[in-house]
Parts: sequence; C-alpha cells; structure tokens
Amino acid sequence: MILFIFSVIIFSFTTEFYAFIDTASIWVREIFGEFYLWLGLACVLFLLIIAFSKYGRIRLGNSPPQFDRLSWIAMLYSAGMGAGILLRAVQEPVFMYQNPPLKTAYPNDIIALEFTFYQWGFTAWAFYGIFALFIGYSLFVRKNNMLLGTSLPQLKKIKAIPQSIDLLTILTTVFGLVAAIGLGTTQIEGGISHLSDREPGTLWIVISLVFLICLLAFISAYSGVEKGIKRISNWNIYITIALLIFVFIQADIIEVLKSFSTATWFYIKDFFQLSLAMGDFNPGKQFLTDWTYYYWAFWLAWAPFTGIFIARISQGRSIREMILGVLILPSLGSFLWFSVFGTSSFEIIENMAAYNGEFSDVFTSVFKFFESFPLSNFTNIVTVLLLISFLVTSVDSAIYVLSMFSDKGNENPKKKYRLVWAALILIFSEAIILLGNVKPESDVLDAMQKFLIIGSLPFAIFTALMMLLFVIEIRKKY
Repeated sequence: MILFIFSVIIFSFTTEFYAFIDTASIWVREIFGEFYLWLGLACVLFLLIIAFSKYGRIRLGNSPPQFDRLSWIAMLYSAGMGAGILLRAVQEPVFMYQNPPLKTAYPNDIIALEFTFYQWGFTAWAFYGIFALFIGYSLFVRKNNMLLGTSLPQLKKIKAIPQSIDLLTILTTVFGLVAAIGLGTTQIEGGISHLSDREPGTLWIVISLVFLICLLAFISAYSGVEKGIKRISNWNIYITIALLIFVFIQADIIEVLKSFSTATWFYIKDFFQLSLAMGDFNPGKQFLTDWTYYYWAFWLAWAPFTGIFIARISQGRSIREMILGVLILPSLGSFLWFSVFGTSSFEIIENMAAYNGEFSDVFTSVFKFFESFPLSNFTNIVTVLLLISFLVTSVDSAIYVLSMFSDKGNENPKKKYRLVWAALILIFSEAIILLGNVKPESDVLDAMQKFLIIGSLPFAIFTALMMLLFVIEIRKKY
C-alpha cells in the first residue's frame, strides 16, 4: 500500500516530488556523507575478520552445496551487478581519465582504473556480504526464517522492531531495484536508438521496455530458482565472458594486463586512504556527492535483497567460503572487465584526431565504443539482449526475495505473491521513469541518485547496528 501511494503521489505531483527529493538529498549528503565512507570501510574489515577467525569455519547448514561453484558465482554476480557493468563499462573509466579525481603521481589511466575499482570493488560487495552473512547464519545455523527482522534474537525483544525492519527492507529493496530498472531500460533505449540511427530519449520505448522486463522477470521468478533464475544467470555470464574476450583479443593485451595488475595493486595499497578520502585521496565534496555517496547508497539499497538471495543460494558452504567468494571473485571479475574496456577506450581516444565526448553519455557510450571494432552491429545487438537479460535476473531475484517476505519467510514462496510483486515493481518503475523526465534538463539517473541517497540512509544506520548485534550473538554462542 505504501508503494502504491508513493506511485500515485509521483504520478500526480511529479514536479513537486522532484523538488522535495532534490532538497532532501542535499541535506543527507551534507550531514551523513562521511558516515557512508566509514560504514563502507567497516563492512569490509568486519567481513574479513569474521572470515579469518574461528567463526569462518561455521557451515551454513549440514547439506552439501545446492549449486556448483560456477553457477553459484554466476547467480550472485548477475543479481549483484548485472547491467551496471555494461552501463558504466566505458563511460566511467573515460570520465575518470578525462577528469582525474585525485592529484597523485600516478598516470591518468591508472588513477581512472583505480578509482573505478574502488567504486565497484570490495566495498560494494561487502554491503552485499554483510546481509548474506546475517541471513545465512539465521536461516541455516539458527534454523530461523529468512526475514531480516527476526535474524537476530535481540531484535525480537520489542514487538514492533522486526516488522519495522522488514518493512524498511522491502522499501529499500524496491527503491534500489527500480533505480536499476530505470537506468537499465534507459540504456537499452539508447542502444536501440543508436542502432536505428535516431536521437535517444523516446519515453514510450522506455515505458514499453519496463513492461517487458517485468513480464520476463515474473515468468523467470514464477519458474523458480533452479529452472528460471539459474539458467538465465548462466547465460548472462557466458555472454559477458564472450564480449570480454572479444574486446580483449583485439586490444593491446600486454597493456591491458599491465593496467589491470598495476591498478589492482594500487587499489589494495591505497584502500584505507580511498575509503576515508584522506589527504591526496580526497577527491572533494562535489565529486564524492556525485559519485561515491551515490554508489554507496546504491549498493546499500541493493544489499537487502542481494544479500538474502546470496544467502539463499549459499546453503552448504562455510561462512569463510561465502565471504571470500562474495568479496574477492566478483571484485576481480569487475576489475578485469573495466581494465579491458577502460584501457581499450583510452587507446581509442589517444588515436582520435580530436575527442568530442563520444563516450561521455552513460546510456550510449558502450554502443559507440563497439563501433571501433569489427561486427559492431552484431555486438551492439548482443549487448542490448544482454542488458535485458541482466535486468531480468536482477528483477526476478528481487521478486523472489520480496515474495519470501510476503509469505512469512518461506524459502519457496507462493506464486501469487510473485505475481503481486511483479505488478507492484512495474507500477513503481513507470512512476520513477516519469519522475526522471519531469524537467528537460533532468534524467532518470539524476532522479534516482537523489531518491536512492534519501532512501538508503535508514538502512545505512541499521547496517551499523546489525554488525554490533551479530558480534554479540556469535560471541555468546561460540
């Protein structure tokens, strides 16, 4: 009902609502921006300490893993990042290359990759891993349900707290999911426009794409984890790897590997300074506002449903394996992805007579990038299909998790709940698309940046509290 009322308000008072979230987002960034940085670092350190302590040996249930390791990695990566790596594959490294966020002795290409790694690396996956840990422990060790509000015994002492936490989880999940749908469908529309040689920004195409994504996601979620979500996730990973190899073998392979290893080493070496924006690694409040605070809010908004989904598919694995698998493998995959596309785009720019911002549009940059390679029409069509498929796996995972909440924590929720959540996500997504088109100078990315920073704040505070309560819980038991 809350989401439906939200949608009605956005549909009816679009301009006024945009003005409200604009003002509120500035207030949140001013007051709580630094808290987001500290929280991100704390999550990474917390998970590493748990993984390498005696608690890392705890197994999530007594049964063997339900999925083989490749399918497990494919599903958690598809749910956790998905279309985002295509959205930002070229635009973000190029922006950092053209506008270095840091004043260091590092070359611009290394700074660009290092900062991109920072925003897509350990911290992002730590937010997911925190909730996977809480839920996995509750579900498979304490034999509780998967509802976040009852995941720790301390939360049950006051009756209203578990329900409030679950409601907050649902709302935050929907906000993050709808942001991904809005951004992803806008990029798909940009790709279709690029292929058909017309100006991007056709609203009715985006609205139609949202309907298609939600319909396909419902069909996948209706089929279940084994039949629907697993198969599409594996398809996503195979095609993503094929695109990566396609670019990699045509790039300067030595330069790509050199950039990957150098930027990864610098990222690890500078991780503390980057995480707290210290000294030479402080890019300034405006940059942090436009990029880091937004990203941390985005990952936090996705953390509840992604963490629950990761916990759901990690049964049978140890806490150590789950944490290290979630933190390291997807991060390294993202680093290689951005190294290949970033280094290749830097080389393309260097060989241009003059760079005129060809890669500056977040929604069309990857399609223009592929024009520099053979079979560009084919690869762009594959990219559009992959974007649709990635979005479907993100949405179907969320529909499945939200249905678990509606079905009182049932691991295999009734199919009627999956239908209801698919319809609600569709309605709310269409409302956000309209919100993103409220002014000629605004777009869906701008609208969702503001909306997410506000919506994720309560969950950021709750995350810090949950880490403290979890430590108290396991210290008592072990």
